[in-house]
Amino acid sequence: METLISLDAWTKVWTFKSTFLLGFLTTLETALFAVMLSLCLGLLFGLMSTSGRKLPAAIARVYVEFIQNTPLLLQICFLYYAMSFSGHSISILASGIISIGVYHGAYMSEVIRAGIQSIPRGQFEAAKSQGFNYVGTMYYIILPQSIKIILPPMVNQVVNLIKNTSCLYIIGGSDLISITYSFVTGANTGGAHGPAYLVSGILFFIICFPLSMLASTWENNLKKRERLTVDKAKAQTVEAQEDL
Repeated sequence: METLISLDAWTKVWTFKSTFLLGFLTTLETALFAVMLSLCLGLLFGLMSTSGRKLPAAIARVYVEFIQNTPLLLQICFLYYAMSFSGHSISILASGIISIGVYHGAYMSEVIRAGIQSIPRGQFEAAKSQGFNYVGTMYYIILPQSIKIILPPMVNQVVNLIKNTSCLYIIGGSDLISITYSFVTGANTGGAHGPAYLVSGILFFIICFPLSMLASTWENNLKKRERLTVDKAKAQTVEAQEDL
């Protein structure tokens, strides 16, 4: 606590600001590629789980249950050290991107599955009667309608993914948390624990807070639209009854 008001500690942090910037940029890079991977996996396994076919649905279920019920730290360590000991070394950055992307891909899959299943079954039947195949039905009819339901929880998953980049610390990554830990334990920079971790937290907040607000705004707008739609439908019903 004393280091928070220590001018010397804050001077150290300012002197090595480029170190924190490097960790910040590495965290952003890791998060960006991990988000892309998680979205691809989420879409793939989300579609498999709603395909109506037993084998793809079973494969998707196994993936989701296994990934969600094992710790992310364990998955990161397994990928990094298993590859290293097998003679096929993988960089810490690549290991983090793959592990975090695969982990959050399982959660993205559940978000997409829930969004698709929220669409009335009659939409699928109508599309089939018009000659659409499964891919066409999803692309032209189902996904455009479910996107408004999918987006808010998906953004929340992106926020969680960004925060989970801190897990790379366990394998000695160069992300923001790892850089911060190296800074506060360094021979020349030690003793500035308070300012260093506070700056690290502020940088995470700068990334995550706008995304959290965006998800909250989307969700509130969705609820307002639903209420307006229901109220409009009720008003039209009342008018129709009065006309009769």
